[in-house]
Amino acid sequence: MTASIPSVPARRSRLALAVVAAMAVAGGNAALAQEAPAETGPVELDSIVVTANKRQENIREVATAITRLGEMQLENLNATQMADYASYVPGLQLQSNGTPGQVQVSMRGVAALSPGSTVGTYVDDAPVGSNSLYQQATLYQLDLLPYDIESIEVLRGPQGTLYGAGAMGGLIKYSMRKPDTAQREFRVGAGVSSPASGETGLNYRVGMNLPIVEDAFALRVSAARQELPGYVDNLVDGRRDIDQGRQTSARAALRWEGEAASVQFAVMRQEVESDNNSRIAVDAATQRPLAGLSNRVYVDEPFSKEIEHYSLAIEYDLGFADLVSSTSYADTRTAIRSDVSLSYGEYPLAFLDADPTLEAGSSYLDNRLSLTQFTQEVRLQSKSGGPFEWLVGGFHSDEDGDNYQYVALNRLDGSPLQAPWNDILGVLGELVIPSTYEETAVFANASYRFTERFKLGAGLRFSRNDQSFQQNVTGGVLIPIGVQDNRSSEDVFTWSITPQFQISPDSMVYAKASTGYQPGGPNVVAVGLPSAVDSSTLTSYELGWKAGFGRRLAFDLVAYQIDWEDIQVASQVNGVSGLVNGGEATSRGVEASLQWRPLSGLTLGFNGAWNDSELDQDFPAIVVPLDPDLPGGVLELNTGLAGDRMPYVPDLTLSATVDYTVALSNGWSAGFGGGYCWVDDRTNATTERQVIAVADPRTVLDTTLTAPLTIESYGAFDLYASLSNGSWTLRGYVRNAGDKRAYSSITDVTGALTGITHHLAAVPIQPRTLGLEVDYRF
Repeated sequence: MTASIPSVPARRSRLALAVVAAMAVAGGNAALAQEAPAETGPVELDSIVVTANKRQENIREVATAITRLGEMQLENLNATQMADYASYVPGLQLQSNGTPGQVQVSMRGVAALSPGSTVGTYVDDAPVGSNSLYQQATLYQLDLLPYDIESIEVLRGPQGTLYGAGAMGGLIKYSMRKPDTAQREFRVGAGVSSPASGETGLNYRVGMNLPIVEDAFALRVSAARQELPGYVDNLVDGRRDIDQGRQTSARAALRWEGEAASVQFAVMRQEVESDNNSRIAVDAATQRPLAGLSNRVYVDEPFSKEIEHYSLAIEYDLGFADLVSSTSYADTRTAIRSDVSLSYGEYPLAFLDADPTLEAGSSYLDNRLSLTQFTQEVRLQSKSGGPFEWLVGGFHSDEDGDNYQYVALNRLDGSPLQAPWNDILGVLGELVIPSTYEETAVFANASYRFTERFKLGAGLRFSRNDQSFQQNVTGGVLIPIGVQDNRSSEDVFTWSITPQFQISPDSMVYAKASTGYQPGGPNVVAVGLPSAVDSSTLTSYELGWKAGFGRRLAFDLVAYQIDWEDIQVASQVNGVSGLVNGGEATSRGVEASLQWRPLSGLTLGFNGAWNDSELDQDFPAIVVPLDPDLPGGVLELNTGLAGDRMPYVPDLTLSATVDYTVALSNGWSAGFGGGYCWVDDRTNATTERQVIAVADPRTVLDTTLTAPLTIESYGAFDLYASLSNGSWTLRGYVRNAGDKRAYSSITDVTGALTGITHHLAAVPIQPRTLGLEVDYRF
């Protein structure tokens, strides 16, 4: 769906002129490059170091599919959230629910079909995020404001042997900048941005690196704040730009380096707050906006997520090997209010016979999550560079979480229902779900270089987790009041094997077979539901080629197939919802990436991914008795059918980037660049099939199929221009320069009582946004 490019509103015209002026200044000075001789011949690409195998290695020699986004790349994209860079990573899919931190990610078609995580997250050497089924890990992926981040590594495919639970689809690893014991550095910066038809937001950042004892002890401190300008209006009360928000980041790290050891302690706090979600109302038939960038909001939907993360890393050189200890503690709190007025607000209409004065009202769902997580990893690993490299270690994680849910029902204006209905219906549901997750694991990885060309790697991990869960319903009419307790224990074994062959000094092929898992856990206690749901497991087969041509062009090509078993899916028995294991799926695809530097200062990039991911079997049927409406009758409900595409997984994604830097006079340089990404159409769910039948003898009376919604494909491009010297950097950018109207996620808004779909709620990609940034380093 394509929309015309609107004119720049008057309230943004000064910013627009400033951005254009910044780009013009950079462009105008480009002619000055003739005054200073510059190389015009081809130059070598920079060597890229990654830590995928928990040791520093050249990315060209690592036998796994990995993308590294460096600090400069993130700055060029002006990335302030995951949605800003996800489309430039092959095989990574992201769906946003309206703010940073409300994102679901998947890799290689391993979609988020249950609350448990399928993509792991690490900050340096420490995992962040719950592995429990009751912390909604898939809905609230860690989404850091990328300031003071050295790089983001995206590892595709299961990472079960080194990174454990929840990384069966892949891993996102944030590498933070370490304190430098040799060099003093200070940095300040600020910026302004404004989306089309929206308000203007400011941001600022400060940072310093301070050697306290030269070459021995240093402190690094940084802080940043990003205002999220709103651009969604409210059709209910006429308010404008209701979706404004804020991101804040603060970090401090102390590092001591000795002759044979180093110790680093770091504390980080990240917070996201928004007044409402960036979601708009669209027509259910055409998926066209009902009124531009507007939504129907009867109850504001604030969202907040706070994380405090403490880490202690100790490395000791034993001579023959290195001993590494990584300790972390995280306290995460998430709160979201969802407006469910058009779903549960019609609940009073069920009682019109008792009181004809009742009317549809407003309703909201509060969900508050709290999690404390302690992790400890100790590993002993050989020195790098020898023919035999090995690593052995142990890991322990301890999680304590709470999940509080509250559904309220009021009049449409927000006042309480009239007596006596407020006492009867004012609280539709209230419950708290405390849970614990404790995991202990041992792991080992090794590789042996048999010849100069052939190397074989292998890994294994044994994990045991013990979990507890309680469902404590304290009020409401939607769920029976009562307390239910349950526990589970599970042992999981994962492995990998990776042969690789060096065709030439610049070309390597590899094969990889590996496994991963998504932890199971205790289930809701109900007759007909299993006591616990087992882990969901997969086996991945991968064949890759990494090549360099004249050290100016780097090319990666990988093909894979993933066999997914025991998928965790929702089920319902006698009105009680839980999880069951059921169904299998297959995901196969091809990923390619290319980087070419034909001239000094010019770098071209391309990424592409094709994926075919679908269910191989129907999900287990949910059977609901229809007595007394239909004696002997049952409703059989399937929430996924064989052949369904995985939700939110496009068949094809493409991206291209251009970065050009030219030397000017007096130490100045100008940079120009941009990126284009194209995302294929996606479905928002799997097919639902309802069958009404008489059980004995079984006779089908009616069958209804509800197909998922299809989200249209789109293409969008970003531009930037910069002017810099050793201290100053001025950057102007335009994100979504074509102002493409496209959707990241979409769902229906349907009445729980009447079954009427009022409209669709869609999260658009951010509209065209102009920005201007300035940084000063000294």
